[in-house]
Amino acid sequence: MVTVPEATKKIVERSRYLTEALSKGLINLSSLARYIKPEVEEMLIKDVSEASILMALKRLSENLHSPNYKNVFTTPPDMIVRSNLVEIVIGNSDSLIRKHLEILKLAEEEKKYFFTLSQGLLETTIIVSADLKDKILEILNGEKIITQYSNLSAITIRLPEDSVESPGVYYFLLKSLAWEEINIIEAISTYLELNLIFEEKEINRAFTILKGLFNN
Repeated sequence: MVTVPEATKKIVERSRYLTEALSKGLINLSSLARYIKPEVEEMLIKDVSEASILMALKRLSENLHSPNYKNVFTTPPDMIVRSNLVEIVIGNSDSLIRKHLEILKLAEEEKKYFFTLSQGLLETTIIVSADLKDKILEILNGEKIITQYSNLSAITIRLPEDSVESPGVYYFLLKSLAWEEINIIEAISTYLELNLIFEEKEINRAFTILKGLFNN
């Protein structure tokens, strides 16, 4: 049978935002107890007291620990902003695979421009400087273009080597953007590099928020 502490813990841990806020003492426990009381009662199939939920929250908050990302980011990471980008999403095909080499050759010749290519199971995404759009579309002639986006910008974040084996590093970087309702069009990563793609209108706010994570 599910107990009040078990139900409370399940509800809290379902939300990473709530878990972190609770671990930092940023939430009024009495208000939270009142808010989750109906769901706790639904899980237990009986009435429970607000006091019992409050007690469960107090014990839970004492045992929650927020990860210390300062151990990973000993210095602020390098961040590079690129603007005037476009995204092209293409359906995968045998002919497209053969065109990858031609596309990569173009990117090699035009090193000054931003370029990423990511192939999934059913589609391939190319994000490139707008100056190369026409050349890319010419190579892709005959392929199924699923969608295109213009007026995009990218923030490239250089990650420390320890980030590879550190849980939650991406969450640390992305949570503040989510709280500020900044939409990420794409997130593309390599071994020690994270590229976040935004609409042009969001780039200044996004950059300010990400830099602000390392002000202290």
